[in-house]
Amino acid sequence: MDNATRHAATTVAIELSTVDSRAVLHVDDDGPGVPASTREQIFKRFARVDAARGRDDGGTGLGLAIVRKTAERHGGTVVGGGAPLGGARFTVTLPTPEA
Repeated sequence: MDNATRHAATTVAIELSTVDSRAVLHVDDDGPGVPASTREQIFKRFARVDAARGRDDGGTGLGLAIVRKTAERHGGTVVGGGAPLGGARFTVTLPTPEA
């Protein structure tokens, strides 16, 4: 959500739902988005899509790597894609607890 806020032009949208016994969280923004060619790269530790960005511009390049690893350890996934708003969409999917 921090990334979405940092990169959004004006809007961040967050949606949480349950689909087939899985919690699905979408975080969307209306910023520049993430090029399809780098959507997997950004989940690597210390990854920076734009070489001009430094730590002073926000972040260490660890956030998405930590999010993905945490989701995976809980049986989930994290993927990046395009948002209906025109920017980036990140989707976290996690199993829901058994009732």
